[in-house]
Amino acid sequence: MPSIKEILNTMEYGPAPESQKEAQAWLEQHGRTFGLFIDNAWTDAGELFASTNPADASKLADLTQATADDVDRAVAAARRAQPGWQALGGHGRAKVLYAIARLLQKHARLFAVLETLDNGKTIRETRDVDLPLAARHFYYHAGWAQLQAEEFADYRAVGVVGQIVPWNFPLLMLSWKIAPALAAGNTVVFKPAEFTSLTAMLFAEICVQAGVPAGVVNIVTGDGAVGEAIVNHAGIDKLAFTGSTEVGRQIRIATAGSGKKLSLELGGKSPFIVFEDADLDAAVEGLVDSIWFNQGQVCCAGSRLLVQESVETKFLAKLRARMDKLTLGAPLEKSIDVGALVDPIQQQRIAELVESARAEGCTVYQPACEMPAAGAWFPPTLITGASTSAAVAQAEIFGPVLVAMSFRTPPEAVQLANNTVYGLAACVWTENISLALDVAPQIKAGVVWINTANQFDAACGFGGYRESGFGREGGREGMYEYMTALSEDARPAAPVLSAPAKSKAAAPVAAGGAFAIDRTAKMYIGGKQARPDGAYSRAVHGFDGAFIAEVGEGSRKDIRNAVEAAHKAGGWSKATAHNRAQVLYYIAENLAARGEEFAARISAMTGASTANAEKEVQASIERLFYYAAYADKYDGLAHQPPMHGVTVALNEPVGVIGIVCPNEAPLLGLISLVAPAIALGNRVVVVPSEAHPLSATDLYQVFDTSDLPGGVVNIVTGSADELARTLATHGDIDAVWRHDGSAAGCAEVERLSAASLKRTWVGGAKGRDWYSTAQAGGRAVLAHASQVKNVWIPYGV
Repeated sequence: MPSIKEILNTMEYGPAPESQKEAQAWLEQHGRTFGLFIDNAWTDAGELFASTNPADASKLADLTQATADDVDRAVAAARRAQPGWQALGGHGRAKVLYAIARLLQKHARLFAVLETLDNGKTIRETRDVDLPLAARHFYYHAGWAQLQAEEFADYRAVGVVGQIVPWNFPLLMLSWKIAPALAAGNTVVFKPAEFTSLTAMLFAEICVQAGVPAGVVNIVTGDGAVGEAIVNHAGIDKLAFTGSTEVGRQIRIATAGSGKKLSLELGGKSPFIVFEDADLDAAVEGLVDSIWFNQGQVCCAGSRLLVQESVETKFLAKLRARMDKLTLGAPLEKSIDVGALVDPIQQQRIAELVESARAEGCTVYQPACEMPAAGAWFPPTLITGASTSAAVAQAEIFGPVLVAMSFRTPPEAVQLANNTVYGLAACVWTENISLALDVAPQIKAGVVWINTANQFDAACGFGGYRESGFGREGGREGMYEYMTALSEDARPAAPVLSAPAKSKAAAPVAAGGAFAIDRTAKMYIGGKQARPDGAYSRAVHGFDGAFIAEVGEGSRKDIRNAVEAAHKAGGWSKATAHNRAQVLYYIAENLAARGEEFAARISAMTGASTANAEKEVQASIERLFYYAAYADKYDGLAHQPPMHGVTVALNEPVGVIGIVCPNEAPLLGLISLVAPAIALGNRVVVVPSEAHPLSATDLYQVFDTSDLPGGVVNIVTGSADELARTLATHGDIDAVWRHDGSAAGCAEVERLSAASLKRTWVGGAKGRDWYSTAQAGGRAVLAHASQVKNVWIPYGV
């Protein structure tokens, strides 16, 4: 008689298909044809395109290709509705969001089946992951709506928001976008992905049932031309885009200089790091969830396996054995692990990348899978032997393909993990919590999961570094993306320059005529005075045109030297916040000791009265104290998501920031930009006021006596336009701030920054009251100087 174990080993799961009866009936109710949802009404169907089931290529429904006129109508409806929606108040909006959450739960199975039919992902994923998370986002943001007047008292809604999402998580991405936008008081024009629009159509019905006022949510379907119309529409105040890095780059270029707020959640090539002391069996299961979840069509998929050399062979053997047990087939079958790809075009692209790896001599392992005859399918794939520069190791494959490499030491693991242009997510597997918490902050990614993978929650922000985009979705930081500080509304229409004191002659600080001993102000690079590389100088004149001094004419080479020095000063980012605060206090102390000298210099350059010049110096000292105080108080948060663990949101420095300073208030403007940046651990390359640079060149003498490490602040004088252009195109600059009042220059910075998708903060043609803490201080400024990393730390499991 066979043993129980032998009997169990021969048992197989029987079929357990999910019924699609209700979903098909819903499609029939609409005649399998959909118009657009604008102003709480369905338009007549226009030019149609088909939505198909990727698992069997069968047609599900026809959808309307929106036109530019349709987008105009949707934006107009949103604009009309926005004041009333905002005036409804936090509690009014909270009730509506709560109702949406409840309706999502009540119709969860219908949504899940429809999503699986339209997208090809397994019913287990749509039922157990997508729908609960979608409802959670509306519940969570109902809470923020209720608390908005108290928690975000200094902010207002942006206005009309355009939102564009991809096809991999259609309903979940909709929830990530729409929930915070509505909570903050905005109205939306939403474009679902062309391939997967059906759950958005069902959501439109839910909005009507939940009491969403007309025009608050508008949904337009179609191809990339519809997204382009939304991006370029003058009536859109903020754009939120999730999709490919290349399209994100195009959106950044298209919106440059428009003043539109922008958040981008883009591609990734996430590392999955396994150390030798990890629970290897648990790590294998985590890897399955990381790379073969949703067929690998996940921007944060752990597509790069980095395993410590000592356990590489053992781990890969376990992984191959687990791959052999993965089931591939009809997504509505409840026992299936891997569903269909969204479209044959995606299947072809993945196959070409895998074949390129074979051609380069890599080993490709695929379990024996019986591939369905119809539909778009690709088997789970493991590639070994690839070089770090191979296409499969660098490109976002966006499919069920894993590339494995080995490392020897933790520093090498970090180096390999960061060897990518992306920075969305990472996984770290080790039983050594000290090692995990040492490695996690070193990885350049917006999310790090420790001993887990693909964890998400509405309370925990999600978003990337570098070419994975900027901005966050979820959490408090996600709410800020959909609001504008009230202080921005109070900014002057143009830069306000000091009026020269009457009957005041130029009074250079250094006395003497044109033939006096020359003291040409040098640049400041790496903690040392430096002559301009091009050996050119430019004259600095006072308010009345009289010659005061000369400064170096900065060039591309000077910026390159300054950026190199800034990167060498990376230890500043690792210094304690207390240490950084002390240095800022020292700078303030030493500036105060030379206050009269700086006031005289300001008077000579700008013509300001002695009293006003002294006021600017005093305000600069106070601003240094202000950010010194914030240095060790701008802490992160600890979230408690619905898991057995904690998520720590760390405020990390951006890196190296290029700063173009204003011409008005030349000392205070510079201090107001440099101080918050270095307070949070950034290093800066500063272009001081083009018209009045001498306050900056005097300031480096203060830096030299204030314990500021060389390379933390680098000063390059010269043309604001030329130097800003160089900063924006430099590959090793992480962000560029420009506040000199040049509308064209600010637009150019945003446009050129798209090449590497660096963050920007520009003032446009408007001015800023540099004396106002509301306009030149606070958390709104500190947010530009930091980026949030969420580290997920499970415990007791």
